[in-house]
Amino acid sequence: MKKIIFIIVFLILFLLVNKNESYIGEESIRFRVIANSNSPRDILMKELVVDELSSLLFKSYDIGSTRDNIISNLGIIEEKIDELFINNDYMETYNIVYGMNEFPEKEYNGVIYEEGLYESLVVEIGSGDGNNYWCFLYPSLCMADFDNNTYDENNVIYKSKIFELFNDFF
Repeated sequence: MKKIIFIIVFLILFLLVNKNESYIGEESIRFRVIANSNSPRDILMKELVVDELSSLLFKSYDIGSTRDNIISNLGIIEEKIDELFINNDYMETYNIVYGMNEFPEKEYNGVIYEEGLYESLVVEIGSGDGNNYWCFLYPSLCMADFDNNTYDENNVIYKSKIFELFNDFF
């Protein structure tokens, strides 16, 4: 009986301590691509930019090499976007900013990422009035964003019915 009580207390404490807690530390680098608008064509181009840049940007395993990778590839990033736009007869402008950029509050999988200035690479297409894709380049963590028609097929979420019941209870 003591073992059962210990397990229940442990699970309750674990759930209370870890509820809505972010596992992204202070040192992170974000990546954001903002569509010109929410038209199907603009959203498609946003997704093409994300796909094109992802293979270039997700090669780093620590924050220093992630910074170096971004800085050393800014010219290549521009070339890739230019080529992508030309090949798709897309006549919008774009702006690339690496540094401290403003991010709105985001919630993903029960975790709230506060608004504020974050080290990041931001690509704004056209007027930047459309939905956006965002993730962390370091630590490498990209999220599924079903509301904004963006999905990372490598992102798998594991769930436990027991933890869900405990979360619902508390």
